[in-house]
Amino acid sequence: MKLLHKKALVDGMGAPSDTRRSSEAAKAPAPDTLTPGDRYQEFFVAVQEARVFPDSKTFVDCAPHDEPAAILDAYRAARHAPGFDLAAFVHAHFRVIRSAPSEYTSVPGQPIAAHIEDLWNVLTRHPKAHPPRASLLQLPHPYVVPGGRFGELYYWDSYFTMLGLVPGGHLQLLREMVENFAYLIDTYGHVPNGNRSYYLSRSQPPLFALMVELAEQHGVVGQRHFLPQLRQEHAYWMNGSEGLPPGAARGRVVRLADGTLLNRHWDDRDTPREESWLEDVSTARAADRDAAEVYRDLRAACESGWDFSTRWLREPAPRGTPHAAAPVRAGSAASLASICTTSILPVDLNAFLYKLESKIAELAGDSGYISTADEFTERARRRKAAIVEHFWDPKQAAFFDYDWQQGVRRTCLTAACVVPLFVGLAEPAQAQALAETVSKRLLAHGGLATTECPSDQQWDQPNGWAPLQWMAICGFADYGQEALSATLAKRWLATVAAVYEREGKLVEKYALRVVEHESSAGGGGGEYPLQDGFGWTNGVTCALLARHPQHTAHGSVAHDAAPRHR
Repeated sequence: MKLLHKKALVDGMGAPSDTRRSSEAAKAPAPDTLTPGDRYQEFFVAVQEARVFPDSKTFVDCAPHDEPAAILDAYRAARHAPGFDLAAFVHAHFRVIRSAPSEYTSVPGQPIAAHIEDLWNVLTRHPKAHPPRASLLQLPHPYVVPGGRFGELYYWDSYFTMLGLVPGGHLQLLREMVENFAYLIDTYGHVPNGNRSYYLSRSQPPLFALMVELAEQHGVVGQRHFLPQLRQEHAYWMNGSEGLPPGAARGRVVRLADGTLLNRHWDDRDTPREESWLEDVSTARAADRDAAEVYRDLRAACESGWDFSTRWLREPAPRGTPHAAAPVRAGSAASLASICTTSILPVDLNAFLYKLESKIAELAGDSGYISTADEFTERARRRKAAIVEHFWDPKQAAFFDYDWQQGVRRTCLTAACVVPLFVGLAEPAQAQALAETVSKRLLAHGGLATTECPSDQQWDQPNGWAPLQWMAICGFADYGQEALSATLAKRWLATVAAVYEREGKLVEKYALRVVEHESSAGGGGGEYPLQDGFGWTNGVTCALLARHPQHTAHGSVAHDAAPRHR
């Protein structure tokens, strides 16, 4: 993987102190101390049940005009009055915050790289502009959001977005993004799913180690300054592991029957997601088990970043096991009712934690903390051995997730299988074998397929996603599988460029072509319409264009797009 070194690391360009970060964050308007659901209680339920807004996320992102407690009191006083209009009450007491779709559309004739460059300003948010008493958490510095309905910082999205800041020289913004994540760890003990109060009960794939590594590679921070935050993040993911007996789970930690310690996704709450309240209630009603379990599994899937996928649905148990359950067809209306995320040990999560442990060991050694370095070297060694033992299937030559309750590997091959290569834990022979498997089973005309399973969920066929392409492209290249890496990059760039030429925009996900001459298109499925913007698509596309200067995508221009409002 080639690196674009813009300047040498400057002495003294470490991280600001915790006090300084907190002082800067305090300049932003303070959010509500409670989540919207906790704050507005029965009023919140009424708004979501009545579908005052078509998208459940709209209300939890609204900015109150008055003190939240006063709004709740006013609702309770008025709701039984004759002719009470709930929608009118909401609009009288809240400001709806939406991004105009025209913000993400290119001007006719604009090359794709210029369009992405313009979008950095469109997608950058400034904490001082946060609405007071709303759900947006304070941050010390500007940050880049994905776009569309996603007007806040997202954890794992941001790493792939940050990749695109480098070619355009936006190194200060890269530094500010890293410092924002350090602030979140300092303040909350972990990086939330996003900087919203309703996201505090979960995280997302832990990529802070990759963020600080990227930032140091381009000369804007010193990695060692973030060792305390890296250790705190690790402690968050391993909380509950002390004294955990074999065959038991606690929070995000699972100890297998053989004593192996691995991780799963989790959420500290077991209620409907506030940003998808009605959707979750409907899913729980379709399930044949306790609603709290369904809510926890839905929330845990959101922590994975893969929300949602057949990857998290119940598979038929092997004959004779006590957990056998009939699978629900993925394309059915009740497809998520069989979700069982907390029963699954994800290969990508554990690979990212291997990277985190390895990074802590490296930086502790560089800082002279020998005992810490030794401890985390051993942790990484044990995790690598466990990943190979439990996730690698030598017969199918691929990494699969592991169902710890049933004690078996999952059967669905997913693009998460490339993450062990991306973080450097696979053996060369495994990488070579995996390249053959991916070429046969996941390589589509438009890029890397997300899973082998077509469904109505967005993290399945036919969709392809920018972060998965990047990790596969880099992972295979790092292990000498240059031909497959180049093929993936070529096909993905062609997919993004084709949609840009026709529609003048970059989108969240793409429907990968089944046949070579089929038209590329934006993806579908999931809980909400296809979103424009789009942070990680922009970042990965920008980074791939820099790595492939001869690709025809450089000449892609928007043809019939409407001019963007300026």
